[in-house]
Amino acid sequence: MKPQSIALIDLFEAYLRFERGLSDNTLDGYARDASKLLEFIDGENIPVTEVTIDTLRAFAAGLYDLGVAATTQARIISGIKSFFGFLTADGHIDVNPSELLKAPATSRRLPDTLSVEEIDAMEASIDMSKPEGQRNRAIIETLYSCGLRVSELVNLEMNRIFPSEGYLIVIGKGNKERLVPMAPSAVAEIESYLDDRNSLPSINKGDNGILFLNRRGGRLSRVMVFYIIKQAAAEAGIIKTISPHTLRHSFASHLLEGGANLRAIQQMLGHESIATTEIYLHIDTTILRRDILACHPRNRR
Repeated sequence: MKPQSIALIDLFEAYLRFERGLSDNTLDGYARDASKLLEFIDGENIPVTEVTIDTLRAFAAGLYDLGVAATTQARIISGIKSFFGFLTADGHIDVNPSELLKAPATSRRLPDTLSVEEIDAMEASIDMSKPEGQRNRAIIETLYSCGLRVSELVNLEMNRIFPSEGYLIVIGKGNKERLVPMAPSAVAEIESYLDDRNSLPSINKGDNGILFLNRRGGRLSRVMVFYIIKQAAAEAGIIKTISPHTLRHSFASHLLEGGANLRAIQQMLGHESIATTEIYLHIDTTILRRDILACHPRNRR
């Protein structure tokens, strides 16, 4: 890319990080999408100030001709729209040419859902004689019972867990805090794991407050959690496309099937901040916790 294009990407990343508060993964994705477009217009010797809807449609047509999947095309176009929104807001251009750019239609495929019995089988498949056995059980139960994202799980801090009150606090997307009710099963698994955690010979500096650690005393990576989930599913004989998000999706599906309020589920998933009662949309936190726990299958046994 030309130097001026690289400079724009740097400004765009700063905008996404500090003004939009996006996660690193989302930020990187948007920056890559914008870079693809800038490489295209640089190759055509078109300044970003002279990009038109026809330019963008030509770029989109190129993606189609290359055989890029419709879902990927849609994601790239979303990143481009965000980029031109930034250029407009920051005064680099006067008119946003991406407003009329349409993404290709995509058929949304729902992710696989695990049954309660399958989740129980995954936990039962874990070899508890291994040092990491109880930790892995606690990870699976916390992901499922609390509906956490994998990034929220690996960064979960011990001082944000309140077992006697039955809730924890996570930092979700956009650096927003979210209060999450905990099922007694998750509390029990975490408390059982703490003995193993406390017996680690050392803990890395900076990770002292992190709940889930590897055997070397450092926080787990997202990849490691993926591996733990996939291995447990394989050991349980589950033939599905499994990831940590499968447990989160199962959490939401089971709550909905159990009769939980859809608005409460959306808040539990962190689609909106619940830092204040106003952001709760006037749903009392005590009622929210009671309704969520009453509808979760872990509490109907």
